[in-house]
Amino acid sequence: MESKREKFVRIVENRTNKIIDMLRLLGNCANKSNYDYTDADVQKIFNTLEKELKAARLKYSAVGTEEDKFKLVR
Repeated sequence: MESKREKFVRIVENRTNKIIDMLRLLGNCANKSNYDYTDADVQKIFNTLEKELKAARLKYSAVGTEEDKFKLVR
């Protein structure tokens, strides 16, 4: 029987390595001899990635989980 910790390590290592591989593939698109893009395109890509990374990080903190809870009255 796999413990919660073992399951976490197995899944996180796999997913993190997939993300690293995809980021490396994204970096391959920087080759100007093969692709045409603007600075605005690059800014939009990395702003989006940074936003998603921040959102994922917040899920690991108590602050992030509290902000997502619904409250009818504050």
